[in-house]
Formats: sequence, C-alpha cells, structure tokens
Amino acid sequence: MSTNKASRFAATPEPPYYIVSFASVRTAGDNGYGAMGERMEEMALAQDGCLGLESARGADGFGVTNSFWRDEESIRAWKNVVAHLAAQKLGRERWYEQYKVRIGRVERAYDFQVDKGDALAEHVD
Repeated sequence: MSTNKASRFAATPEPPYYIVSFASVRTAGDNGYGAMGERMEEMALAQDGCLGLESARGADGFGVTNSFWRDEESIRAWKNVVAHLAAQKLGRERWYEQYKVRIGRVERAYDFQVDKGDALAEHVD
C-alpha cells in the first residue's frame, strides 16, 4: 500500500496494523533536510511491511509524520536500516529541536469524505 498523493491519505488495509507517529519541531533553515526527507520517504515506502505514510508540517516548524506498518518486526527492521540510522543522527545534530515517537496498534479505523454530489459519506471498519 502507498500514499495516495491526490488525497494525502495513506491507503491502509483493514486493521489491525501499526502506526509510528513522529512529531517534531524543526530547527531554522533546510540544511539538507528536504532532500533527506524525500529519500527517507521513498525508502520507507519501499521497505517490506510499510503500508503508507502521511505527513504535514506547519509554518511554525511543528510537524507530524505517521507511517503505517504491517507488524512490529517491520517497524524494527526500518528503524535499523543504515541510511535511516544516519538520517536519525543528522536529525538530532541538525534538523530537530525536539521530537517524540509513539508506536501503537490500530484496532479500528474509519473515515469521512463529502461525495461530489454533496451527500455525506462515512466508512466505518
């Protein structure tokens, strides 16, 4: 599964699956962050067990990236990819004032969207 760029939402399967929530506050300036972020997104999406990701960052530097994973083993494998380890080190040295990582099991998921005919639709798993 991957991120649907048109909607910005990851196309996740029926639960259960896992979420890694990475919330951060950026330092000033890019300092290579943009290029590394794109590389890490591509690598994560190619990693076995990655189901997709969603990311947003505000003008104040606060951002959240949620990545979705098949199982905890897939999460551990991604955490230990050499290029990802290098990016984590650079993040602590250059790009982040603060960050928090939270990992959880998604037991239930549902969504909402307005249909093109302005009728409301909600999907509950």
